[in-house]
Amino acid sequence: MERAEILKRVIAILTEVQEIRHAVEAGEDPEIPEAESQVVTELLNEMLPSVRVPADAAPKEVVRLVAVSLGPALQSMVAGFSLAFTSLAMAHDNGRTDLTSADVLRTLALEVERGTYDDGAS
Repeated sequence: MERAEILKRVIAILTEVQEIRHAVEAGEDPEIPEAESQVVTELLNEMLPSVRVPADAAPKEVVRLVAVSLGPALQSMVAGFSLAFTSLAMAHDNGRTDLTSADVLRTLALEVERGTYDDGAS
């Protein structure tokens, strides 16, 4: 999965979890832990590659295969969540009461779509 796709998926996950929270607060959905868990499971299934390990692989080889396979995806996911958190924190720290967190995430998604955070872009 490309970096921009990972960033968009992270933003979508945060938006979806936010909608779940609003539904719970409104009394529409009492199953928040299960709903959030399902969202996280979907994220991991979509974004993490499968790892093939030979049956006779030594423990060190298993560790190497897992690190090589999952490392880049996990790094991109953490970067995506960090970017979203930083964007939300900056809006908060700057006193932007005119923006909701959904507005900040929407703006971030548009920036990702425009290529602002593509590899090599600053």
